[in-house]
Amino acid sequence: MEKLLEVVLPVALIVMAGYAAGRAIEIDLQTLSRVSVYLLVPALIFDAMLNAELTSSSVVGIWGAFFLSSLLVYLATLLLARAGHLPASIAKTLVASAAFPNSGNMGLALSQFAFGKTGLELGVVFFIASSILMFGLGPAYFRGGGFLQSLVFTLRLPLFWSLFAGLVLRFTGWSIPFNLGEGIHLLGQAAIPLMLATLGMQIAKTKPQWGGFELTASTLRLGLSPLAAFLVAKLIGLGPLETSVLVLQSAMPIAVNAFLMAQEFGGDAARAARAVVASSVLSFATIPLLLWLLRVG
Repeated sequence: MEKLLEVVLPVALIVMAGYAAGRAIEIDLQTLSRVSVYLLVPALIFDAMLNAELTSSSVVGIWGAFFLSSLLVYLATLLLARAGHLPASIAKTLVASAAFPNSGNMGLALSQFAFGKTGLELGVVFFIASSILMFGLGPAYFRGGGFLQSLVFTLRLPLFWSLFAGLVLRFTGWSIPFNLGEGIHLLGQAAIPLMLATLGMQIAKTKPQWGGFELTASTLRLGLSPLAAFLVAKLIGLGPLETSVLVLQSAMPIAVNAFLMAQEFGGDAARAARAVVASSVLSFATIPLLLWLLRVG
């Protein structure tokens, strides 16, 4: 139980600090999100990949299990949307809510607190895969663009170039001069607390209004997604630690980017925002239960 509290309470503290800040002062959340996506998270990914002690089988296994489980969640959610005769904009928002986990803001922090340095490295591998799905296919799914448009959009993001650069330096053995690697490390360390605080601010700025859509989206994200991940991991024979990180990351609430994409590319932004908040609040009940099931604590 003590271990479980040591994992959950530090994350909750930073989210609540962000919530208090969001209630007390006016903050431009879009700017904070861009600072994370374009500066701090790339530094975190570069530093993690440069110093990672991962095997190729772990990376391939997590990526394969993520995309297979995401496909299962997508198909189940699509069937549910069609059975409910949902309008196109609402159906797309439901699918995005179910498929896009908050693997950055909460997932990386929890992976590190629960499973240490290796857990964080595996969490970064998951985060890269979820970013490919979210930023690569998400805009095209909402606006109906083609694969080439999605690829161009994805390649504009620094996330993947930082991944590439970190791996190149690691495998070539090249060193970073003048101790600049320490500066990059410090930038990366700022990513997790800022993303958690931003989540708290988002909760503070969004009016709580939970109906059938918000609860359905939260159930798919917090319940169906980790279950699908666990089944796929067992099916392909993923290792115990890789399985635990995969399931934990898959149990994260709906990503704030699901709301941003719905707003930018033609979904139901109001419902997406409420679903993000609903799943984030509910996750403080479901994640401790999941950590207990994963024998953390």
